[in-house]
Amino acid sequence: MGKAKGYDYVIVGAGSAGCVLANRLSADPAISVCLIEAGGKANSLMVRMPAGVGNLIKDVNDNNWGFYTTPQTHMNDRKLWWPRGKGWGGSSAINGMIYIRGHARDYDQWRQSGLRGWGYSEVLPYFRRSEGYKGDGSLHHGTDGPLVVEESPLDSISYNAFIEAGQQAGHAQTEDFNGSQQEGVGRYQRTINDGERWSAASAFLRPVLDERPNLTVLSTALVSCVVMRGGRVHGVETVSKPGAEPDIVTAGKEVIVCAGAVQSPQLLMLSGIGPEEQLRVHDIPVIANSPGIGQNLQDHLDVTVIYKMTQKLSAYSKQAGLKKIAVGLNYLLRKKGPGRDNFLQAGAFLKSREGLDRPDLQLHYVNAMMVEHGRTEVKSDGFTIHACQLRPESRGSITLASNDPFDHPLIDPNYLATEEDRRAMREAVKICREIAAQDAFSTFRGEEYLPGSSVQSDEDIDTFIRETGETIYHPVGTVAMGIHDTDPLDGELRVRGVEGLRVVDASVMPTLIGGNTNAPTIMVAEKAADMILGKAAPEPAEIEETA
Repeated sequence: MGKAKGYDYVIVGAGSAGCVLANRLSADPAISVCLIEAGGKANSLMVRMPAGVGNLIKDVNDNNWGFYTTPQTHMNDRKLWWPRGKGWGGSSAINGMIYIRGHARDYDQWRQSGLRGWGYSEVLPYFRRSEGYKGDGSLHHGTDGPLVVEESPLDSISYNAFIEAGQQAGHAQTEDFNGSQQEGVGRYQRTINDGERWSAASAFLRPVLDERPNLTVLSTALVSCVVMRGGRVHGVETVSKPGAEPDIVTAGKEVIVCAGAVQSPQLLMLSGIGPEEQLRVHDIPVIANSPGIGQNLQDHLDVTVIYKMTQKLSAYSKQAGLKKIAVGLNYLLRKKGPGRDNFLQAGAFLKSREGLDRPDLQLHYVNAMMVEHGRTEVKSDGFTIHACQLRPESRGSITLASNDPFDHPLIDPNYLATEEDRRAMREAVKICREIAAQDAFSTFRGEEYLPGSSVQSDEDIDTFIRETGETIYHPVGTVAMGIHDTDPLDGELRVRGVEGLRVVDASVMPTLIGGNTNAPTIMVAEKAADMILGKAAPEPAEIEETA
């Protein structure tokens, strides 16, 4: 075993939460911080160029762990592709760059469950702290933070047609999905800075790394377990490859696990913290019996309604064939052209039925034909309307496949386990079709590619969803905070039953928020930094009622 190296805080995972914590904790030069990441620096052209998102998501690569689910019982026993970020920035280095916080009532629901300090008025100051909004500052936005957020330019008639069509279908237009009115159709805000992906690493890690000798980053080191000594977390064990001699990195104050909704519960269980029965199956000594770890998995299941275009308006014509090389060179040499765009500039938050207090569906309008995460290439111009159910009732789990840290865990989201989930997804398809049928699309809308004109009955739509539904990359909840002794974490994100250990990432969310999960994960880390350092929380924001 290698010689131990010591720090005050050891952070496991340089994803969105880990980058924020590395920045905030190391701001005090008297505090030593070690950030450990299994992947590399994630600074390739494909990562920096917004148009590279399609290549990053569809395959296993240096920036993508490339997980699969277990066979899904309610989806024809399909194993679904689950891309997750690997390297500096984590999933913020491969995601769609959409900045969404969720609905205010999502956070108020956390507070009403007994989690004091987690209501929307209390977390909004943390959202504003991190945000560098390129627009007029307001009650809802921060302009001085490191995370650059810009308004989508709506620079194609395709995006404007979607927004107009949504209104023609009877939906309101909203000027700001992160403002006082989430419900409606409108433009997205994106984490893009002057045509460059602005990941959590770009925002929080790279700008401070060279100027802070108290901050160390260890890359390409997999944390295999948390090390205990005398009933308290002593540090972590790292290995560079299977069979390699492990090293120990010690933490004088705390170990903070930021490995995400898949790998945070995996690491805890490998360390002997988790459901006792499962640990014993894999011959792992039990340190703390915590039945909730790995449970409560929630994710946004997505379905796509896709149309061909009769005009050359989409990403296909801009990048087809040899044009891809020209796009890459133009971006690399001049930072100009289609490479600056993620081709996802508009969307919607809508209700699948009357009587709901907030939208339960989210639409992403993509100016391209995107089939199965882009893994199936369609050589044609077209557009895609993604639709996901925001608050599924179904609950799944992350469990161990073995006690080998290099084995991927077993991922079972348990999609479509309830009738309400199936109903909402069915209505989502109908709503997408209704919007696409409006006059605003008439000048360039071609034939319906998916589901296709033959799919009309509820039974046929249900079959289509089972056959083609996929994740839209928002897993949470597998190491959830709560007020009960059986909850894995308390309200300050400390692991129950173990001293000196916290979890800070999307896994801590007790319930899914209504939207993309990257911005909320960054908020959680901002709030956690204050908790760890013993700083008083900012005064709750004065907010108006949100719709």
